Amino acid sequence: MTLNNFIKSTLLAAFITFYGSSNAQERPNVIIIYTDDQGTVDLNSYGATDLVTPNMDKLVTGGVKFTQFYASPICSPSRASLLTGKTPQRAGSPGNAGANPNSKNGLPGGEYTMAEMFKDAGYATAHIGKWHLGYQPEMSPNAQGFDYSFGHLVGCIDNYSHFFYWNGPNRHDLYQNGKEVHYDGEFFPDLMVKKASAFMEQLTEQPFFMYFAINLPHYPYQGDTKWLEYYREKGVVYPRDLYAAFLSTQDEHIGQLIKKIEELGLVENTIIVFQSDNGHSTEERAHGGGGSTGIYRGAKQCLFEGGIWVPAAISWPGKISSAEVRDQFAVNTDWMPTLAELCGIQLDTKKLDGKSLVPIISNGKSNTLHTDGYCWAFKDMWVARKGKWKLLGNPYDTSQREYTFSEKLFLVNLEKDPGERNNLAAKYPDKVKELENQYRKWLVENKSN
Repeated sequence: MTLNNFIKSTLLAAFITFYGSSNAQERPNVIIIYTDDQGTVDLNSYGATDLVTPNMDKLVTGGVKFTQFYASPICSPSRASLLTGKTPQRAGSPGNAGANPNSKNGLPGGEYTMAEMFKDAGYATAHIGKWHLGYQPEMSPNAQGFDYSFGHLVGCIDNYSHFFYWNGPNRHDLYQNGKEVHYDGEFFPDLMVKKASAFMEQLTEQPFFMYFAINLPHYPYQGDTKWLEYYREKGVVYPRDLYAAFLSTQDEHIGQLIKKIEELGLVENTIIVFQSDNGHSTEERAHGGGGSTGIYRGAKQCLFEGGIWVPAAISWPGKISSAEVRDQFAVNTDWMPTLAELCGIQLDTKKLDGKSLVPIISNGKSNTLHTDGYCWAFKDMWVARKGKWKLLGNPYDTSQREYTFSEKLFLVNLEKDPGERNNLAAKYPDKVKELENQYRKWLVENKSN
């Protein structure tokens, strides 16, 4: 470890000790900005060359950027993992929450969430934006630890009428603290920034936790006209032009949120986590795509890298070094124990799948904390990952809507083949057996509640 890194690690450890022994009012604020269906490399700071994303790039370069960060392949499981520190299966949310108001699918009310953790520690808590974790009263944001909630309960809405954007019958879906509210014609991301600003403004002494679950660039693509014109003038073709315009619209609204944080003088004492929930969509409603995974195979709804490899970063000015990059394997289940440690909150981590990333954040040479590997399962597809090796069971590829593979087991060396093009299962049968056993053990331990 260099002297500079040693000093940074020592300072971070000192801050953690300080906050752990101080009262709640001295603890840092926490904001999680969770984007929706953002492509794996759809940021300039992650390699995009055709996008305008200065505000998100500022978040990424202003702290620690992760280059091997993973989530679940679809909305509800990803959000359940984020908020519980558990795999979707162990959190009882292996698939998307039902859109029908009578549906009982979602995040079970008995799960202990990140919001409840912060609330128990004396924080004011807010959910702003998309929920998509269940309709039942015990699954609502207010029942899951959020003092304040504003947003939509289902997976997607029209951003102006705030009606559920799916099959009929059409229905309005905008709620504040469990009560339906109407803002006809107002752009939903504008409302998100407005409500988030009002929440922060009312707090003078009490620290806060805000889950800013922006519903962009998830379809329907409704980017500002100026961005549509900009990208078309640049020669960006359909459907990338629609997606890019919506992504830059998202970036502007994240910039407005950051500006408000600055105006309130909260920058130095606010931790910001930035992450996409899963890969970009190639569904019909998303015009077949628009997002990019670069060299990676797959997209939303599958377990190839393009479905689960997501941009992610954490910043805390003065406490976490800027312009740092971490290549260690990490997962969105890791945020809950990480934030608990940074904020000095006692948390029983024995039943969590997440590991605190503080050692990695403070020292770039630290090894990944998931030394036993990691597994995913979605529908019939599953993955066992350990080190550079990844075994996919029953693979299908949504980047080209390829749902049939002749191979039932697909083994990849990610160091040599990050694009997952070459199946090495026949060449390394012992590795296949090892990872199959890892998955079987995981399956027993991660049965849905």
